[in-house]
Amino acid sequence: MIQDLSVTRKEIDDVDKQIVELIEKRMDLALEVARYKMSTGKPIYDRERELQKLEKLGSMASSEFNAKGIQELFMQIMSVSRRYQYSIIGDRDHIIDKMFSQIEKLEISNDTKVVYTGVPGAFAEAAMIAYFGEEVNAENVKEFHDVAQMVSEGSADYGVLPIENSSAGFVSGIYDLLDRYQLSIVGEQMVQVNQCLLGIPGTELSGVKTVFSHPQGLLQAREYLEDKDWKQVSMANTALSAKKVHDDGDRTQVAIASERAAKLYGLSVLNPQLNVSDDNTTRFVIVSNKREYVRNANKVSISFSLAHECGTLYNILAHFIFNNVNMTSIESIPLSGKQWEYCFFVDFEGNLSDYSVKNALKGIMAETQDFRILGCFVSEKENRRNA
Repeated sequence: MIQDLSVTRKEIDDVDKQIVELIEKRMDLALEVARYKMSTGKPIYDRERELQKLEKLGSMASSEFNAKGIQELFMQIMSVSRRYQYSIIGDRDHIIDKMFSQIEKLEISNDTKVVYTGVPGAFAEAAMIAYFGEEVNAENVKEFHDVAQMVSEGSADYGVLPIENSSAGFVSGIYDLLDRYQLSIVGEQMVQVNQCLLGIPGTELSGVKTVFSHPQGLLQAREYLEDKDWKQVSMANTALSAKKVHDDGDRTQVAIASERAAKLYGLSVLNPQLNVSDDNTTRFVIVSNKREYVRNANKVSISFSLAHECGTLYNILAHFIFNNVNMTSIESIPLSGKQWEYCFFVDFEGNLSDYSVKNALKGIMAETQDFRILGCFVSEKENRRNA
């Protein structure tokens, strides 16, 4: 005979009430553990013990399905318990404070040397001027790694690098450079990107055979190029593409670059807007070899890697949720030589001096590999508000 549904639901409610009471009791015990670890300096996260605990709990179940369900449930309970302990202990060793220094403002003067990729007319130059002004001591180089190397060695005070485009996504290789050269993000600048089709005066579209641009420029103009049988050639940046078309003087060649590049290199604008979106924007980051952040910074960027295991990313992102920290973006790239393992890059709102940010970072640091704070800076949105 099948039991009435209302009776079954009442029994479920009774069981759920007991579970809530037991979880609260468990959290009280977690508090005692936190106090003990606080007094002894022991780490909160003990991966080996948790794995042993999960295996033991799974073995108590009556079926394989229940075993997996119980292990998944307790994995989350232990994760919540850790976050509770982190909130109790806090940054007792001031690890976050030791990583970065807080300053009133960045050191910027007419003598400040800033390096960017490309030639005059590049969008990177526009970002540099928007952030530093016209009078800054600027130098342009060919490749992204040249920017990173100069800033790392101290031959430039700051570098300007593109990191993300609103229609084409993240710029390949930039995060890797930040890690390889141990650079810090100290600012960001948005640039409205309008990609134009440029050619030497007298160029006819019917005679075009080759188009030059940065890979991002080609991506942003992909719909326009779809029905063209032109050979697409990638260049180091868009302005360099315009310069090449000018220097070659070949009417079968065109470039995708800015209107400013057309004026600088004497080219005709054959099409004033190739990008799909009217709000095509590239986010540039300002990088330094100093680990510092301004007092009013409101954005943090971090990176970390994770083992390819069930629930690992969820548990890490939960540190933001439990500390009321708003994550604004996440990007992942495969780890070299480690199949199916990834490095994650996360931006979120906050300041390294905020208690909630420190608490979230302490937990993430303890439960990931290769953890790094990439920077703490004033978001471009905040810059516009204060302008």
